[in-house]
Amino acid sequence: MNAELCRKAVEKVGNPNLLTNLVSRRVRQLTSGSGALSRPLVAGADNLGAADVALLEILEEKIGWELPAPTDLVPEKPKRRTRKR
Repeated sequence: MNAELCRKAVEKVGNPNLLTNLVSRRVRQLTSGSGALSRPLVAGADNLGAADVALLEILEEKIGWELPAPTDLVPEKPKRRTRKR
């Protein structure tokens, strides 16, 4: 895997964990060998590895992604109950 492509892709995506997931999913698609998803979306990818092709596709914006909306992981505290007299 080309280190320079990795550096540029991390700058573009912003999150290295997300980049890892994007590249691994695309590499699986490229190496599956069937259907339209297995063809590279960039020109001149004949002598490149699948990971480099995936990084180039990300850099050339041939692949899109969306970040999920942030969610609160800490639940709200329940309201105190008052005793009825």
